[in-house]
Amino acid sequence: MFFTIPTILTWTRIVAIPLLVGVFYLPLPQETRNLVATVMFVVFAWTDWLDGFLARKLHQTSAFGAFLDPVADKILVCASILVLVHLQRADVFVGLIIIGREIAISALREWMAQIGASRSVAVHMLGKVKTTVQMVAIPFLLYDGRLAEVVDTRLWGTVLIWVAAVLTVWSMVYYLQKALPEIRARVK
Repeated sequence: MFFTIPTILTWTRIVAIPLLVGVFYLPLPQETRNLVATVMFVVFAWTDWLDGFLARKLHQTSAFGAFLDPVADKILVCASILVLVHLQRADVFVGLIIIGREIAISALREWMAQIGASRSVAVHMLGKVKTTVQMVAIPFLLYDGRLAEVVDTRLWGTVLIWVAAVLTVWSMVYYLQKALPEIRARVK
């Protein structure tokens, strides 16, 4: 099921990610670039929910879609984090934590799948909460202004991205603990 509606949405999200990065190179006022990038990120995040919903609703789930969807999410988050670090809206340390965890857990899941133990590192609620916090923090930091003259998105985005970094470490430790018995059994 390479070309189903949900998979096409996922592919579109991957192909469009360079556009999100490219917005910051356009000769537009900074506020306009911030707004366009924020809207793009929110739309991309929404298509992540939509492709999963449609896959279930239309009975178009597939192993390929299950593989591609989290890859698209990771690329979107990592590209956005790199942009935010470049714009000095997120700390490099936060970027290293979030991107490093994504690489480490992806590698762990791949290895666990190869040894037939993927259930031990299945997605957990902690990982979902981490993702949700990231998906709120990133558009706040991309926007970098005031919403309704009240909400300082830089302040709230910074707090939330640090919360996401803590949840990132916590979820990584959780997944490693769940995988540890299998790792110990294979290393002996």
